[in-house]
Amino acid sequence: MQFICIGVDGRAEDIMQHMNNQLQQLKSKKINYSIDEVDSDGSTSIICRIDDGKLYKEKSVQSYKTLKILVSNALADYIIRQYEEKLISRIINGNYCYFNAVEKKEILNKALKIVRNEERTFLNTLFQIRRRNVIVRKLLDYFENTDSLILDGFVNFRLKDYIKDLEEIVDKAVDDFLMEREYKEFIRLLRYFVDIQEPKYDTIHVIAGFEGKYILLDEKKGEITNECIQEFVNEIQDGEINYDDLLVSTLITFAPRKIVIHCTGQIKNKELLETIKNVFSGKVFICNGCETCTINVVKNEK
Repeated sequence: MQFICIGVDGRAEDIMQHMNNQLQQLKSKKINYSIDEVDSDGSTSIICRIDDGKLYKEKSVQSYKTLKILVSNALADYIIRQYEEKLISRIINGNYCYFNAVEKKEILNKALKIVRNEERTFLNTLFQIRRRNVIVRKLLDYFENTDSLILDGFVNFRLKDYIKDLEEIVDKAVDDFLMEREYKEFIRLLRYFVDIQEPKYDTIHVIAGFEGKYILLDEKKGEITNECIQEFVNEIQDGEINYDDLLVSTLITFAPRKIVIHCTGQIKNKELLETIKNVFSGKVFICNGCETCTINVVKNEK
């Protein structure tokens, strides 16, 4: 009878569930097996056995190989589910001890979103598969030389490549956190500039054009584009004009009480809308279609 013994810390219900889910595949191969929890001297072990009494030697070897593959897959899923967050927290505390508790929590959440691929990006999906495969490969290599494994020790000392991947994810999460903090500070500063200025217009209508340019109208729908942006254009000596930056600078300078944005579908830089909304909180209104939008579309199609 061939077996694999897994030493676990504490309760074994979750890991046994992972084992059972994988080992069900042995039934379809007509391989008899058992999985048991054994408590001895305060420690808990899970023992997976293959009943190879009626199998030929070659069949017995293949059955045991299958058992190791299935157990390795089960353990990989369990490690990802139960250890990953703890490992990431340990990396944050060890490598970024200068952040306070609230900041560390935010970095942890960002890192977990990446490892769990909550945004469902193709690249993160590939990295998810790669990390799992790294764990499975390390387990199979380990089981080539022994039939017993202490799970905590294996995770802490045998998964260096996997932990290195998690460290890179934490680094990415820290970069995202710092960029977001800088952005928030930038928005706070822009809000301050807006708040200290006397509004020069009650309402400014912003009409997005097909070529990345913008037309500005006052509350009476009179065009004020040249009046608003000419002074900024004159200050640009060389290089290509960034009309998104020009628009934000203009709106901050004239600090209107209300901003209506038309033809938002033609705005390629979607972050621009969020920036304007954040700087002019509660003052921005998105037009879902009006006569002004229709006239602009017709002009651009000619």
